[in-house]
Amino acid sequence: MRLLVANPNTTPQVTELCARAARAVALPGTEIRPLTGRFGAQIINSRAENAIAAHAMLEMLAEHAPDADAVLLAVSYDTGLLAAREVLSVPVVGMTEAGMLAACLLGTRFGLVTFGTPGVYRELVALYGLTERLAGIRSIVASPKDAYANPATVDAQVAEAATALVEETGAEVAVLCGAAMAGMPARIADRVPVPVLDGIASGVGLCEMLVKLKTAKAKVGSLAHPGLRPTVGLAGPLEALLKGG
Repeated sequence: MRLLVANPNTTPQVTELCARAARAVALPGTEIRPLTGRFGAQIINSRAENAIAAHAMLEMLAEHAPDADAVLLAVSYDTGLLAAREVLSVPVVGMTEAGMLAACLLGTRFGLVTFGTPGVYRELVALYGLTERLAGIRSIVASPKDAYANPATVDAQVAEAATALVEETGAEVAVLCGAAMAGMPARIADRVPVPVLDGIASGVGLCEMLVKLKTAKAKVGSLAHPGLRPTVGLAGPLEALLKGG
């Protein structure tokens, strides 16, 4: 199985961190293929940057997904998720979506730990129909760059925030929202009194499951390919993908 781990941020260190975390949990025979965005923000931190990153994501997937069995979006905003599902024929999973869905199997309510922008994450929770399962969100005073430059310090902040969610909101699972938090649960699990999940580990497992199910691409509904669409100025592979319905 070939699994694309696609990060539309333009910071290779984050991509490498996600790839290591993915390989640590992947089944034998799952090949992890990491991708980094060609253009856009170094670290996506706003709706405007996310809109640009969605273009970068689709361009990246148009070029590389034809040789893949599944795609995991290695970006905590799940950038371009529904658009990618619409035009690709293979399963596409968002890392934050995966973390939240896995959390629903482990507890009745979950909390999110983020690097910031809690409003954007609330929008994602609502998009996935999980508002009633959300106990709360805690943002830490650190950046994704801090996570790979000074992991011990950020680990401590995340563990403290996750424990506060449990004590103050009754969260029964903590979901770490940030590609730069990939692999962190193994380092902080003994400091948090409930299960701790990250979206990369959760997403790898979900992608492997979906590939095993061998489901067909939808031919009708909102995620069916939109069909032949005229475009101007797009990269060749993306133009071809939009004509491939």
